[in-house]
Amino acid sequence: MTRQPKIVATLPGYTPRKFLHDGIAGITVALVALPLSIAIAIASGAPPAAGLFTAIVAGFLISALGGSRVQVGGPTGAFIVVVYGVIHDHGFDGLLFATLMAGAILMIAGFMRAGRFIRMIPDAVIEGFTIGIAVVIAVSQFKELAGMGGGALPAEFIPKIEGLWALRDSIGLPSLGLGIATFIAIIVLRRIWPIIPWPLVVIALASVYAGAILPSVETVGSRFGELPGGLPIPRLPDFPGFDQVRELLPAALIIAFLAGVESLLSAIVADRLIEGEHRPNAELIAQGAANLASPLFGGLPATGAIARTATNVNAGGRTPIAGIIHALVIWLVLALAAPLAGKMAMPALAGLLMVTAWTMSEPHRWPARLALPRGELWLLLLTAFLTIFADLTVAIAVGTLIGIAMRRETGDDGDGPPRWHTPFRWGGMRRK
Repeated sequence: MTRQPKIVATLPGYTPRKFLHDGIAGITVALVALPLSIAIAIASGAPPAAGLFTAIVAGFLISALGGSRVQVGGPTGAFIVVVYGVIHDHGFDGLLFATLMAGAILMIAGFMRAGRFIRMIPDAVIEGFTIGIAVVIAVSQFKELAGMGGGALPAEFIPKIEGLWALRDSIGLPSLGLGIATFIAIIVLRRIWPIIPWPLVVIALASVYAGAILPSVETVGSRFGELPGGLPIPRLPDFPGFDQVRELLPAALIIAFLAGVESLLSAIVADRLIEGEHRPNAELIAQGAANLASPLFGGLPATGAIARTATNVNAGGRTPIAGIIHALVIWLVLALAAPLAGKMAMPALAGLLMVTAWTMSEPHRWPARLALPRGELWLLLLTAFLTIFADLTVAIAVGTLIGIAMRRETGDDGDGPPRWHTPFRWGGMRRK
């Protein structure tokens, strides 16, 4: 039963009233996920449509096959760093193949009942690499936020900073003002009334304003062309050759790791919100299926999204049907209103990703972090430092090994309940 999808248990006794609640929640989450999926794809160096394909295909499978009643999946900010690096080094087809390998790894992990092993990852490592990813995302978005010219920035952090400094004279004040206004508006409005899908509302208003008043501000359509009017025909990516497969394997492992960790963390947060109990092995199998299917449609890596899951719960979603509806609504928008989605202003989308980075970093938690035992605090800071300045794979490997060694020294064998740190906060969801 631990690998059986939750939808099997929720469908018996399903009523029209439950469908109404799930439908409202699914539409609400779709309106949040739509601009975010496009923004994540652009930040990752992928075509904007790739984010929507991921939200549709992977979002559907994660809800249909997953081990949580309310989990919502899709592309997330945690993948931006690794995806950008893979595309930079191996091209988009290299990313598709790495995602396929990650999907296979997750499927195997689920069938081998590896869901329980997430407790081996130290809390400080999870929080450290989340902070590091947030910093990298924020820095990577400053070029779009400020409307700078020039080509693509390097994948490495220090050369990226140097590239931004070299482009400082090309800052566009209209773009910078629009991006900052978007960031502030989303942060403030979602605290006042979190049930409203403010990302889409604010970006729509910012894009209308830019189109009417600020003709110099770029849009998704002016930069990348029109979005497609539906899903592409699925196809297998070209086999890259054994040498490149060996080079892509570390990226595939880190994609699988991030997908597994974030999805199980999100499922744990969801359990707290609805007083439920997820099935971790079913969740890993669903993540594997999603990451096997997404690249067939030209999509990105996917995982359970904590922010979207919390939005789903707050909007009344209580079964996997809500997540399925969220995927179908995005598909309908792509089929019926792709030209409108293409009019989103690039600085506004960058502002949205700045919100994502801010949310991931949880700046309000620094007093609690500084109060941690010295060893945990140094492990958190080391993991964040390595994530920013070295490599995410190195950061997680080094942090986990040090954390396990620290646990053994203190006599903690990991059999007790883990002290979960949920590395995101969204709307009314708070760390417990």
